Amino acid sequence: MKVAITGATGFIGSRLVQRLHAKGDQIVVLTRNITFAQKVFPSETFPNVEIFAYTPNTSGSWQSVIASCDGVVNLAGEPIGEGRWTPERKQEILNSRKLGTQKIVEAITNANSKPTVLINASAIGYYGTSETATFDETSLSGNDFLAQVCQIWEAEATKVKDAGVRLVILRFGIVLGNGGALDKMITPFKLFAGGPIGSGRQWFSWIHVDDLVSLILEALTKPEIEGVYNGTAPNPVRMADLSQTLGEVMNRPSWLPVPSFAIEALLGDGAMVVLEGQKVLPKRPLETGFEYKYPNLQSALTQILT
Repeated sequence: MKVAITGATGFIGSRLVQRLHAKGDQIVVLTRNITFAQKVFPSETFPNVEIFAYTPNTSGSWQSVIASCDGVVNLAGEPIGEGRWTPERKQEILNSRKLGTQKIVEAITNANSKPTVLINASAIGYYGTSETATFDETSLSGNDFLAQVCQIWEAEATKVKDAGVRLVILRFGIVLGNGGALDKMITPFKLFAGGPIGSGRQWFSWIHVDDLVSLILEALTKPEIEGVYNGTAPNPVRMADLSQTLGEVMNRPSWLPVPSFAIEALLGDGAMVVLEGQKVLPKRPLETGFEYKYPNLQSALTQILT
């Protein structure tokens, strides 16, 4: 199989490339920074990887390489948890997803020999936040900024169906692994100052990076998988439980809470991602028989941190 990937040098994308390469598949990496991508995927280690420069928000010659691929995985997008959400930053977050997906769909639509499937990332921010509600793939969308971004993002991806291409939208939860969000979470614990963020009652819907990559691989290869799937583990936890489990796994105290105002001062509007949260269940992956390697937080954190 030949797969084109945007966001391939990121936390999730790099793991996906590794897994595809180990299977003997061909990978086309679409990147804004060729030099960095070549360092991440050196040719002597990754002979099955081709690297092409692309500009995600504009049309270009890069679009032609998609015509030779069997599938496309679109993971690109500006990080939402880094820095304050100024009006300019919010526009970057939206445009990177809306325009980037628009150009991927355009490339697929114009290809003489079209890929058979597009796997497009989204996020559980689609549902909005709640301490009491439980969400699955049938739930309605929220109305905050992140929910609106996800709606627009997914609407652009849905247009690929007009070209007769199978579409899978994966709404990612908080992805745990060596890197990503977990690196920031464990820093206070390393300093013996860990604890729950905010009230501790907000839900934390997570997934181990290896399970998420396995879900992507199944979506690529199984034609019966189509539509929206939640990329979360079947056992979400509250923030207080996450902190307690982190403390147990790392053998560190977990009683010192991080006050809401400290997070708000750092992230501004973006603080809602960690201060509010949502309980999201992966109804459709479970219905398809997807087997989680790390269904429980304790096993996931133990694998990552020990």
